[in-house]
Amino acid sequence: MEDLLQTVERILQDKPLASIQSYVLYQSWLGKTYDEMSKTSGYANHYIKEIGSQLWQDLSVALRKRVTKKNLHIVLRKHLQESSSCGKLTTNNQQSFLSHSPLPTNICWKSENSSSQKISPQHCFPNVEIPPSFFSLGQTNQENQIQQNFKRQYSLEMVFSDVFSASEIDYPSGPVPLDSPLYINRPALEELICKEILHPGCLIRIKAPKKMGKSSLLNRMIAYAKEQNYQVIYLDFQEADEEVFASLDKFLRWFCIYITKQLNLISCLDDFWDTEMGSKVSCKIYFEAYLLQQISSNPVILALNEVQRVFEHPNIAQDFLPMLRFWHEQAKQDCIWQKLRMVVVHTTEIYVPLKLNQSPFNVGITITLPPFTPKQVQDLALRYGVEWAVSPEGEKRLESLQAMVGGHPYLVSLALYHLSRQEITLEMLLETASTPMGIYTQHLRELLNLLQKEPELMPAMQQVIASNEKVELDAIAAYKLESMGLVQLNGNQACVMCELYRLYFSQQLAK
Repeated sequence: MEDLLQTVERILQDKPLASIQSYVLYQSWLGKTYDEMSKTSGYANHYIKEIGSQLWQDLSVALRKRVTKKNLHIVLRKHLQESSSCGKLTTNNQQSFLSHSPLPTNICWKSENSSSQKISPQHCFPNVEIPPSFFSLGQTNQENQIQQNFKRQYSLEMVFSDVFSASEIDYPSGPVPLDSPLYINRPALEELICKEILHPGCLIRIKAPKKMGKSSLLNRMIAYAKEQNYQVIYLDFQEADEEVFASLDKFLRWFCIYITKQLNLISCLDDFWDTEMGSKVSCKIYFEAYLLQQISSNPVILALNEVQRVFEHPNIAQDFLPMLRFWHEQAKQDCIWQKLRMVVVHTTEIYVPLKLNQSPFNVGITITLPPFTPKQVQDLALRYGVEWAVSPEGEKRLESLQAMVGGHPYLVSLALYHLSRQEITLEMLLETASTPMGIYTQHLRELLNLLQKEPELMPAMQQVIASNEKVELDAIAAYKLESMGLVQLNGNQACVMCELYRLYFSQQLAK
């Protein structure tokens, strides 16, 4: 066992493995499935898969060859033989490594001070027999170390580590499924969401342009909330008919009825609606005196997606958004509102003028989804089965893709989908990217059609693509272009989303 761990740590340039990594490594070496590991360790199946996936990814990069749970034996044995022939390992070490014994049994973990509240390995791995060598730290700092080792437990990423064929890969479209190995985790953001959603009365805002992964992230947050036995209400404002936005009263009644149906309750809206008190007060009373009273003691997640649809109706937004803020602040003094945790997802900043103390966007926390980093692009390429991406040369080749699409998650995924099917080379893909023969032609035409429907935006877009610097735009033009996913904003200053868009719209708008 020790030789197995030492060999892997040596491959990873003496990077010590966390305890959970060591556990997954050894159990995988013994041929255990992730499901078996999950049942014996007490950890969720997707978390065990995530740990394994990242470990095989790290080994793949270090060895410059694809490493998976299935080929682990073959790759490590071959590496051991090559290392032995070069004198890096002794024959005794080699034999010890190849003929290791199973995990020792009947291990009992105890704290030096039984009265203390220290976390023990047995607490972290209930009903699991783990050798003491998994924890080489002293007892005094054991709690802090274990907390660090298992900090990634809050990650929402659900990935598989096994190789899959190109025929099994779906065309990139819509949110990434929960069980997909193609979801790229953004640990800092997702851990923040997981922790924040546990706070009574919290308000979280997730903001990013189209096709950056907002819905995929939201779905994983919802899955995590359900694991905590929270009730979830999901409302996508794209489902609302245009007539719903005719007036604030009509909108809030629709809002209340929709949520009532989501909770499987009988609507009794008329019993609480009083035109003399106004729509906002009636809505608040309906929630406070009926909906929140009818649900169990478990918290309720109100997930509001595509909220920019509300922004486009100032007569609604100027009352609805302050109402959400008020509900959030009510939780500080009223326990009934602490049941409600709100998540607001949208593509753009609001351009409806609100007073500072009315905006829901200067309270709670804001999550802004960034583009993929070069490392994340390489990670995703390997998940797609683009095996050449593991080498330093392959990593450099991917930099050209990064430069073209700016790490945009959808554009990166679309490129890797075609590369994984070996339908086109990277060089040809980039050469034809902005042309009608390229893989992005349908996506680019859709964007052009959106822009042509709002001809007043043409001058603003021309101004953006003509400059290598950020340009100042009218607030509404900036809002709409960002909503289309064409530009990135810093205040009202805009720059083109990626080089692909600059090349394509330079050609199209010049006609």
